Amino acid sequence: MTLGVIIGNRDFFPDSLVEKARTEIIEVFNSLKIKPILLDTTDTKLGGVETFREAQKCADLFKAHRDEIAGILVLLPNFGDEKGVADTLKLANLNVPVLIQAYPDDLSKMNVVNRRDSWCGKISVCNNLYQYGIKYTLTSQHVSAPSDPNFQRDLLDFVSVCRVVKGLKSVRIGAIGARPGAFNTVRYSEKILQRNGITVTTFDLSEILGRANKLTGNDEKVKQHLESINAYASKGRTPNEAMIQIAKLDVVLKEIMEENVLDATAIQCWTSLQQNYGCNVCTSMSIMSENMLPSACEVDVTGTLSMYAMQLASGSPSALVDWNNNYANDEDKCVLFHCGNWAKSFLPDIQISNAPILGTSVGVENTYGALDGRTPAMPLTFGRISTDDPKGIIKAYIGEGELTNDPLETFGNRAVAQIPDLQGLMKYICRNGFEHHVVMNASKTASILEEALGNYMGWEIYKH
Repeated sequence: MTLGVIIGNRDFFPDSLVEKARTEIIEVFNSLKIKPILLDTTDTKLGGVETFREAQKCADLFKAHRDEIAGILVLLPNFGDEKGVADTLKLANLNVPVLIQAYPDDLSKMNVVNRRDSWCGKISVCNNLYQYGIKYTLTSQHVSAPSDPNFQRDLLDFVSVCRVVKGLKSVRIGAIGARPGAFNTVRYSEKILQRNGITVTTFDLSEILGRANKLTGNDEKVKQHLESINAYASKGRTPNEAMIQIAKLDVVLKEIMEENVLDATAIQCWTSLQQNYGCNVCTSMSIMSENMLPSACEVDVTGTLSMYAMQLASGSPSALVDWNNNYANDEDKCVLFHCGNWAKSFLPDIQISNAPILGTSVGVENTYGALDGRTPAMPLTFGRISTDDPKGIIKAYIGEGELTNDPLETFGNRAVAQIPDLQGLMKYICRNGFEHHVVMNASKTASILEEALGNYMGWEIYKH
């Protein structure tokens, strides 16, 4: 990740504070593997920004690295010139997240030579950015030095915010097939998504199945994919013929993603694939999600968008799940379920199987490719992004909880979730017209998502 750095300065404060801050932040960036773009000490006075001319120089530097810079850190070793910071951001016009840092004063060094007044300067900088209409992020403590572990956690969280914002503004999602007729819940607005930089490319399912049917088990690429699938998960009792069908479909899906430069997919499954092709696509979807190319069933485009956002925030795979069952009489626990496409990260006992519920209508023999596995205890961030077409907006809810090891005897992909005030959350979901699908991620990243989606993307966010 590359961040631009603005070091604010004020002429009646000691220059040594700026010089030390520049050295310190470069060391911190190196230790955290972040690439800094900042003025050299010869470009302006010690590499700081104070005057409009210095703001122009810093903005020109940032514009030269526009394609690299994902966010900007404002460093205030002293009060800083609030107009210099605001002018730099306005002139650069990168439209990326901005983090405001301010150094703490030392009570034993409150004399003229060492005094910083950054506490006050930060308020002034934020006031100016607010006036300019520039969005910004605050640190968890009003003032904290770059060497402080609290600040470094804030910085890494900010990097994640930048990753989410940058990713969502250019994401390309493949919608493969029509949504199942019985699933009005996965309706969405392509136009609202496009206004937010999210591109949806559609494909007729027959195109995919037609290409897959032209392949045979003797084709080299089918053999290669079959080997990869066998290495990914145990085939269990899945017949060889079904494994070849799964591999052929996997070949085509990979080709479609590469040909169209897709970041994620949402695929029709219920029930056209089973009736017209003879297998489930769950295994391929699991492999894609595990490889950070999230895939959601039932052409749930905003579901896979939610998976992608959580993946960007955490750096780990996401899974689309159903809010499916109560867990006995525990009001804060529920069962998460799907017939079998979760990423391998959630399924240590992963096995290729079939889908018994779907099999009742299409024949179990046509549902091989669904995965079976139980998710053990792990951290939980959950959430859902949705287009609210009557309002013309994108909205989302997010929250955190835990996945538990509570007993659960059933089939498919399953987990038990414990969420504080789960009943209140269900009321919110139902009252606000959200879908029965939710996304889970093994992380604690709700605050990162709230900042990225709410502050920078400008979406309506409820954090549970």
